[in-house]
Amino acid sequence: MPESTPGTPAAAAPGTAAAAPSRRSDSTRAAILAAARERFAADGYERATIRAIAKDAKIDPSMVMRYYGNKEGLFAAAVSPELRLPDTAAVPRDEVGRALVSHFLRMWEENGELTAILRVGVTNTAGAKRLQEVFKDQLLPVARAVCPDREEVPERAALVVSQLLGLALTRYVLRLPSVVALAREDILAWLAPTVQRYLTAPRP
Repeated sequence: MPESTPGTPAAAAPGTAAAAPSRRSDSTRAAILAAARERFAADGYERATIRAIAKDAKIDPSMVMRYYGNKEGLFAAAVSPELRLPDTAAVPRDEVGRALVSHFLRMWEENGELTAILRVGVTNTAGAKRLQEVFKDQLLPVARAVCPDREEVPERAALVVSQLLGLALTRYVLRLPSVVALAREDILAWLAPTVQRYLTAPRP
């Protein structure tokens, strides 16, 4: 067994107390991000404060600043959802619209980050920018895989987003009664053909 060089502390074995600071750091970050998501969703970007988020996470505000620098950095870290979009290679081309609508319905209902980013995005420049980045980076590749003309991909993807975000805004943020009351299958029946048309139909 090799000996430690004189004057140099021996490396801590995995699972010893040396790993504790790392675990505490991960736990603190997780608490901050969870509190931030809830606060941004409830109060919006402008009204949410570092102090309030730190209080919710039961830590000192200086710790939030230490890990994330400022509110904008915290927001970017807290609302970085992975949309986990369907693999277009595994979906028939004429069913991609339905697959997308079904996927997003499930995502909006299960992922509080998306609601938070949408609430902030409709009232704040930073939130709008983050929302644009999420959909641009993750939805464009799906559109690129099925659209008939590559030059039309950005336009078609934008139209798809208009439908998906419009549904999310009215159903999960504004909570319009008639939209909230729609059954999942009714939404799919109405919206999926429109999304499919935006993706694959010939240009009008």
